[in-house]
Amino acid sequence: MTKIKSIRTRVWSWKGPTVPPIGNFCTNASDALWDKGDAMASFRFHQWLTCEVETEDGTIGIGNAALAPTVVKKAIDDWFAPMVIGEDPFDYAYIWEKMYRRTHTWGRKGIGMTAISAIDIAIWDLMGKLTKKPVFKLLGGRTKEKIPVYYSKLYSGSIKSMQEEADKEKQNGYQGFKARAGFGPKDGPKGMKETVKRIEALREVLGYEVDLMLDCYMGWNLDYAKRILPMLEKFEMRWLEEPVLADDLNGYAELNAMGIIPISGGEHEFSVFGCHQLLEKKAVSVLQYDTNRVGGITAAQKINAIAEAYQVPVIPHAGQMHNYHLIMANVNCPIAEYFPMFDVEVGNELFYYIFEGDPVAKNGYLDLDENQPGLGINISDKYLNSFDIIG
Repeated sequence: MTKIKSIRTRVWSWKGPTVPPIGNFCTNASDALWDKGDAMASFRFHQWLTCEVETEDGTIGIGNAALAPTVVKKAIDDWFAPMVIGEDPFDYAYIWEKMYRRTHTWGRKGIGMTAISAIDIAIWDLMGKLTKKPVFKLLGGRTKEKIPVYYSKLYSGSIKSMQEEADKEKQNGYQGFKARAGFGPKDGPKGMKETVKRIEALREVLGYEVDLMLDCYMGWNLDYAKRILPMLEKFEMRWLEEPVLADDLNGYAELNAMGIIPISGGEHEFSVFGCHQLLEKKAVSVLQYDTNRVGGITAAQKINAIAEAYQVPVIPHAGQMHNYHLIMANVNCPIAEYFPMFDVEVGNELFYYIFEGDPVAKNGYLDLDENQPGLGINISDKYLNSFDIIG
């Protein structure tokens, strides 16, 4: 069997036009600080990392990472690549454990686990290409005719603009809609009322036959969330996402135990152990790891099995092919998040500008091609002039 001969990392820095930030766009963990300027700035992803793992026969698997890509690149180039080169890609479990255990003192979360994720995703893409099968077939096969998706945008703005966006996108048959909370503890009771107004306005447009979710992006705290949850109860929301800091597992558990609105989270959790803690504490009713952070497809598939045993659905953060293949192959992954193609704003949109092959949702569903080996994406040359590329 062919062995891994090289690993190439590149950082793609967007230099094209971006949508300018607006006030009360989305709460975030930095809101608690006294600060001047755009508090959301450090949470915009205008860089992305690609990781290409090549075997001796010239086959290339493609992985990626969005968190701190310049630092992740350094970690892969200096630490992880030397461990992986020379290995058989089909020994993916051994490769994963080797990367995890040999960097355990510093790599078990954050930058290290993100680097492991990028390499692991590339290895799964590689295995699919070498066997001429899509990744979801390697994971167990099709569990759905098509993948239902929910619309993920509705950033906080004026009530009118949010209603217009919801009304327009309702025509596309999405199974649910996720909005962003624009007001948090620093805005006090007045901000709570503004949040309630927006959720009420969205329900007026969407009705109650589709799911509605609200993402706080770690911008609230336990006290604030406990006060506002009863105000939101009547809107029958599918979930409230990341209401507190990712490290506040007890806060998640307390809010979830209130039984008012299901609490979701896990986007900023790392590894099988981290996700198991969320499940064991009954901290979330919906688990939302991101495959390119949590440890790649190898770790994600283990987490899916654990979550299924707890009967907690897994709905990975963001769309993107590495998540879609896991959703297709797992009954306990009922729906996918879907960011439509859009001008670069937060940065999730960059996936469409760097890669080609991501499926487009039609009438609220997307499908994966059974004849497309691997993940089914390639690095595009269409927008090369809009990036500065390192590597």
